[in-house]
Amino acid sequence: MNVEELVRDSLRQQAAEEPSVGPGFADRVLAVRRRRRTRRIASIAAATAAVVAMAVAVPLLGSGKDDVRPSGVLDSKEVHAHPDQSPPRDLISAGNVALAAYYTAKTVKKTDDVGVAVRTYWLLDPETGRYRKTTKWSYVAVAPGMRTAAVLEQGLPARRIGLLDLATGRVERWIPVDHGVGGLAFSRDGRKLVATTYDENPDLRDKQKGPSDVIWIPRFHKPSRTGFVVLDVASGKGSWSSVPADRNINARQDFAFNRDGRLVYSAVVGGRDGMQQFYDLAGHEVAAPANEKHLRSDVAARLSPDGRLAAVGLTKERPDTSYSEIVDPRTGKRITLVRGAELLAWVDDKRLIAYERAPGPGEYRPMLVLVTIGSDTFVQLSGPHAPTTDFSRQDWQPVFAER
Repeated sequence: MNVEELVRDSLRQQAAEEPSVGPGFADRVLAVRRRRRTRRIASIAAATAAVVAMAVAVPLLGSGKDDVRPSGVLDSKEVHAHPDQSPPRDLISAGNVALAAYYTAKTVKKTDDVGVAVRTYWLLDPETGRYRKTTKWSYVAVAPGMRTAAVLEQGLPARRIGLLDLATGRVERWIPVDHGVGGLAFSRDGRKLVATTYDENPDLRDKQKGPSDVIWIPRFHKPSRTGFVVLDVASGKGSWSSVPADRNINARQDFAFNRDGRLVYSAVVGGRDGMQQFYDLAGHEVAAPANEKHLRSDVAARLSPDGRLAAVGLTKERPDTSYSEIVDPRTGKRITLVRGAELLAWVDDKRLIAYERAPGPGEYRPMLVLVTIGSDTFVQLSGPHAPTTDFSRQDWQPVFAER
């Protein structure tokens, strides 16, 4: 594997490890503001009801050249697709899942030999259904309900966590922390937040000479992770657990909650336990839960909403067609295959949002698609990533949340 392939695989893995969130608690701590906003949205919806009633969203299946017209209402459970947009400008969603945000990253030189990957985010405005650019935040995790996001300021590790109102763009509350934070993830019900702590910025890059130019690569096996803080979102209270770093993790290896929120896990290098290690909320290593031991940390979709199916890795790929495996989460036995090169989020118990290779020869250019178990067709949700040879840049990476 050459340097370019190593970098590409690493960036794709980091994108897959972006924690996904599930249904439930949307914005309990900002309830008063949410009620005011609901009244505003209701008035907008009333004014546009006649137009919306005439709009019909018809998913067109096939090669990905067809469009799905958006209804213009954020709460609609129809498919909102923009296959002509990459990166997206308007809402992309299917069922109860939406593209809540996305980010790009550019390596900025700090010294002759060290750089840092700086993220720029585009956050979904829940009132307009469009994505708004911001350079304020180094890390964003969107809560279930898509009204609030937990944010970290630029210059990691951060010493406070902001709770951002996505409609107004204002931080409603800051939560101070005693240990520097570099990553965030909500529990599935949104009541808890796990903050991964680091001694240094986990997005540092080292300069390396490539075949044709200088490139900046992640600090493989140079971890500065120290542990995690589990916070109660409503009160802001929590405690830090030390998890000493070892050589089995990369520089950025964030924690996320397991399905029921009683444990956290992170990826490990070397293939043991599906490349994941679980911990209790006090930081002690524990065995994987029975329904999660066959999951993989590099497959973001994980368990179906009803918990009966598990999304695992790519198993079959042709030049313009890919298939991934769906297994029984308790036994690991294959149940079926589904279209898609990377399974990103479950929409319901039969449909998922996935990456699929853009048609044609050449390098891997992923595009968002909606796939269905038992069907070979798909709905193209976004345009494909642009081809690039600039390894100091990371093309847009999706952040999904349930509505």
